Amino acid sequence: MMINGGNAGIGAADEAASPVGQAGFLNRRSFMFGSAIGIGTLSLAGCATSDGMSLAEASKVYGPLPNEKFPVPAIDVSKVNPKYYRRTVRYDTREAPGTIIVDPANYYVYRIEGDGAATRYGANVGRDGFRWSGDAYVGRKAEWATWTPPKEMIKRQPEAAKYAGGMPGGLDNPLGARTLYLYQNGAYTLYTIYASLDAESIGSGITSGCVGLLTPDMLDLYERTPVKTKVIVLPA
Repeated sequence: MMINGGNAGIGAADEAASPVGQAGFLNRRSFMFGSAIGIGTLSLAGCATSDGMSLAEASKVYGPLPNEKFPVPAIDVSKVNPKYYRRTVRYDTREAPGTIIVDPANYYVYRIEGDGAATRYGANVGRDGFRWSGDAYVGRKAEWATWTPPKEMIKRQPEAAKYAGGMPGGLDNPLGARTLYLYQNGAYTLYTIYASLDAESIGSGITSGCVGLLTPDMLDLYERTPVKTKVIVLPA
């Protein structure tokens, strides 16, 4: 998806976010996602090296985050396929530890840990017509970033015009609690990896090209990802 390269103007991913449940707030699912695409064919991209979480364990890992600038509610893990819970898996690669590999065909994001292992996170990805692939790097990071809809989005969805000057960070902001901005050759690609509160979006192609992780997973990845980290987005 196209997006402004300004301050925290989000790119393809910036349009993807969790839905808003409170009256009076923007309905991000309908506004940001447009027509949601059904869950595609799913398959594992690596053999698990540790057992997956139980529902009780997942409820703790994806529980509320009251100490955030904007307290984050618990994720309803009953709405997430357990295959998308965070876990350590076997992942053979020559890429250096810390490298992020996005596998949109299978709705996973991997952080390479070395010694044939990776941390795997479930993700939402771009819908048909908004997918992309290639090598990039993290050019910028932000907590509770401002979201600015690109002109192209405002043209498609005029209701976005009221945020042309930027939507401040918060629970209703499409970028969520943390954002990794992807760059190539010094230029912003218009794509991000962002935090989502939308449990039902994980395992789906519904964004305008960006990649969303559940907020606790994004916080985990964000804290361990410095600027300049290599990111590889595989073809879908």
